[in-house]
Amino acid sequence: MTHEALRAEFNDLVDQYAPVGQLATGFEFTEGPIWHPVDQYLLFSDMPGDVRRRWDPHGVREVMRPANKCNGMTYDADLNLIVCEHSTSSLIRERPGGQRDVLASHFEGRELNSPNDVCVGSSGSIYFTDPWYGRMPVFGIERPRELGFQGVYRVAPGREGQEPELVVERYAFGMPNGLCFSPDESLMYINDTEKALIRVYEVNQDGTLSNGRLFASGIKSELKAGVPDGMKCDARGNVWVTAPGGVWVYNPSGALIGKVVVPEMVANLHWGGADWRTLYMCATHSVYTVTTKVGPRNEPFMRHRPGVGSQPAASVSVSQPSAAVPPHSTPPPQQSPTPEPDTGLHLDPARCALIIQDMQNDVVMDGGAFAESGAPEHAKQQNVVENIRRLADACRAKGVMVIHVWFVVEPGAPGVTLNAPLFEGLVETKALVRGTWGVAAVAGLEPRPGDHVVEKMRMSAWEGSSLETVLKSGHRDIIIDTGAWTNMSIEHTARTGADKGYIVVVPEDACSTMNAEWHNASINFAMQNVAAVTSTDEVIAGLG
Repeated sequence: MTHEALRAEFNDLVDQYAPVGQLATGFEFTEGPIWHPVDQYLLFSDMPGDVRRRWDPHGVREVMRPANKCNGMTYDADLNLIVCEHSTSSLIRERPGGQRDVLASHFEGRELNSPNDVCVGSSGSIYFTDPWYGRMPVFGIERPRELGFQGVYRVAPGREGQEPELVVERYAFGMPNGLCFSPDESLMYINDTEKALIRVYEVNQDGTLSNGRLFASGIKSELKAGVPDGMKCDARGNVWVTAPGGVWVYNPSGALIGKVVVPEMVANLHWGGADWRTLYMCATHSVYTVTTKVGPRNEPFMRHRPGVGSQPAASVSVSQPSAAVPPHSTPPPQQSPTPEPDTGLHLDPARCALIIQDMQNDVVMDGGAFAESGAPEHAKQQNVVENIRRLADACRAKGVMVIHVWFVVEPGAPGVTLNAPLFEGLVETKALVRGTWGVAAVAGLEPRPGDHVVEKMRMSAWEGSSLETVLKSGHRDIIIDTGAWTNMSIEHTARTGADKGYIVVVPEDACSTMNAEWHNASINFAMQNVAAVTSTDEVIAGLG
């Protein structure tokens, strides 16, 4: 089965020939997929059958019947299950111990229509849509409507069980359905099944929505079954929405960039799997999967990891040494082999992101476009490839976000301004051109499943890239900055990161440049004012 790539950027999200697998089949109408991040299973509902099911590697089994014809589901930050129930016209919280709390059921003294889909923000606010599908036969219980409109609501923290807050104009939507946040939660997308469109709103600090505007329209077809229903945002800010023929993908600017083709009409979707790269799609009688190259927006409940449960994260303390740590330093002798020396660096992995910059063949390898600069020799002196590899492995094991930042230009270097010798040399040597050996990651530092790749065309990793969007999607505010070249990309990124309010940690033996003199000048002077300069071993120890 071939997916439809309408723009080249779609191929960065999913392989055009990625197979769509049928996970399970034989149901009436599947909906509400949600992945448990600790116990690694998928929940989904079958509204007409009035049953909730669970899939894990052992197969499919029922977990609730009757299930009040539940539809959309998600988890809150404490892994309580939040459920939209059609039969009861209520939004429900189910605690792991079995307690059932009604979060919302009435507005202005009247019953809600039938809560349909739901998402939870980092503040704890719960947003849900309320069309009247649950008052129709088959998908709910046929009964009169008490409200004269279909709204979108918010349950603020501390107001559970009270009347929810209407966050859009009463008649803005015909049938509001799927909804999701952008990665940084500054925007909320809400689709309208009846009008076949998506609207986007700004999320204000107090949780209200404002400045609603059209994001995408015309999500319909006379030839293929499918409507805007379930919707999710990926880590890069692209919007994935159910639509005719499968799932349509829009970039953050609202351009349709591609379509995931599925054999049945898709009603809802959710990422899951150990690396959050499996897209589960509830499609009428079956549940399908496809492997993607991108994961979801990092929702609050996703920060729980297998084996971690809901234990609190370790505290963060970052001390800044007054001088550079010498390369390959060893800890001082100890009286007892049992305690570890306190390096002064204590890092919470849930707040950290490892950035691996410009570790590409042209930059640091013999035979690369910049080999004559001395960069390959200094990289060897620093043992930089091996040190970054060790650090990356340790970070992945601890749940630290790993981001590869690559300098990539198209053939002919369009868009590269020749305003500095560095960029002039880049163009003259035809370096870092997409598709060439020179632009590829050096051996041993290739991206692993779950890593992120960010592209740029300037020294700083921030300039013109999606770096900050990726960081905010994971709520990361501590940057471990590594790669090449120390006095250029690393220093520029550290300076800007400090200006932006991030804590920057630079393990100096995981960086290299053209020679030791330039490296030491940057490390011993400029870096001291913007970063905590340390070593690879101390960062690994600091991660616990």
